[in-house]
Amino acid sequence: MDVYGDLVEQYDDFGRYAVADSPCFAAWSAAVAADPEVLAWLDTLPPGKAQPNLVFAAARWHGVPAPGEYDALRTALLGDDGSIRATILERRTQTNEVGRLATLVPAFATLGIDEPVALLEVGPSAGLVLYPDRWSYEWETDSGVVRAGTGRPLGCRVRGPAPVPAEPPRVAWRGGIDLNPLDVTDADAMAWLTTLVWPEQDARREQLGHAIEIARADPPDLRQGDLLTGLSDLVAEAASYGPVVVFHTAVIAYLTDPDRERFHDLMTGLVASGACRWVSNESPQVLPRVTATGPGATGGRFVLGVDGQAVAATHGHGRTLTWFP
Repeated sequence: MDVYGDLVEQYDDFGRYAVADSPCFAAWSAAVAADPEVLAWLDTLPPGKAQPNLVFAAARWHGVPAPGEYDALRTALLGDDGSIRATILERRTQTNEVGRLATLVPAFATLGIDEPVALLEVGPSAGLVLYPDRWSYEWETDSGVVRAGTGRPLGCRVRGPAPVPAEPPRVAWRGGIDLNPLDVTDADAMAWLTTLVWPEQDARREQLGHAIEIARADPPDLRQGDLLTGLSDLVAEAASYGPVVVFHTAVIAYLTDPDRERFHDLMTGLVASGACRWVSNESPQVLPRVTATGPGATGGRFVLGVDGQAVAATHGHGRTLTWFP
């Protein structure tokens, strides 16, 4: 889904993506895509702000029940007194889906780093995905279940020759750069993160709560800044702690096309200079030069890249990992 694209396409795409995980959001998306009045209301929002996940979360923040009927959402949007609009303009879809760690950890394993790393996330939100060493993993492969780590388990169905490791990476430093980093001790910010979890996904909501507890016990070093101008300096600073691994997931989609290209060039330059390694996990159209190195169609799933090379397709919430031959 392109958050800067045509509204009907955005909502159609989101509905198809959500159908297996949220019947409510799938129904809402299909209804919005066919509703000229609601589309006209959405069209008054700034570019990138009419995306389904943000609009639906803002409506729920202001009392629209979910799961619930589309009519309640429609009435709330068209009768908005400015409150929902203000929330959309103020907030972001800064989801912290720790389930993605089950697909990121095998990518980290391919880097061949045998010492504790400086783990640097681009667009970390509250930094909840910066703790791969605080979870355990259950990778369901064709040969059986492979387990690694200690702590609460994250499960993932694996296809192909994925390098599932015996242990998660060791982390010497964890931090990141974000336009609006969230404080894990801020109850309002964490309530918003919870609202961003889709309505039927009680297990994800409970898992998010556990991730917040982990981060609150040992908060990450999050810096406010623009990734295009501030990342290089932070990479240099993080290098004092160990080999730097820069990663991101479902973040670069929020850049414009030209800035996506600039980011790709920035990262390939940093990798080429030996400053860091790079693990990306984005929708196929977001980093097209990474996607082009893979085998082709990914069925709408994310493309997992290592140093600019596509290595796997992943489910957006970390449920599946299909490693490329």
